[in-house]
Amino acid sequence: MELSLEERLTLVEAAMTVRLDEANAAYEVNTAHIPTTPVDLADLVALPLTPTLQPLAPHSTPVAALLQRAHHRLLTGGWCAGSFRDEDGALCLFGAIRFESHRNLRLEMDAISVLMDTIRRQFGDRFESVPAFNDSFRAGDARIPLRILGQAADLADARSL
Repeated sequence: MELSLEERLTLVEAAMTVRLDEANAAYEVNTAHIPTTPVDLADLVALPLTPTLQPLAPHSTPVAALLQRAHHRLLTGGWCAGSFRDEDGALCLFGAIRFESHRNLRLEMDAISVLMDTIRRQFGDRFESVPAFNDSFRAGDARIPLRILGQAADLADARSL
């Protein structure tokens, strides 16, 4: 008895499904020992290489507006790690907040407090200070510090600070 074309294709499909399932199981077993770290999808969002440097509509509260200005300062002037200001004039998170606070120490401390709250929400008690958080990232990789600073501005706005 000879099989029809459809019957042969059905048998081949069944055999391939079994082989693919076996290969998938083997892959899972063979790679189970490899450590992986969770991926934060917010870090994978591709931004244009030259972001539009137009500031967002300003927040209406003083602390939120300060954090937003600091964020814009880092976008336009550059971000650095390991120092308050680098040789090119780029600032760290703390430096940008201090620069934009115009020597208003109370406003600066309120902004640093909200920024630390935002850092703790994302990273727990892993960092003792804003400079420790800032310096934990390698130079040239400002994505996470800038994202956290933007989230801090939104949090301050939500808290009416």
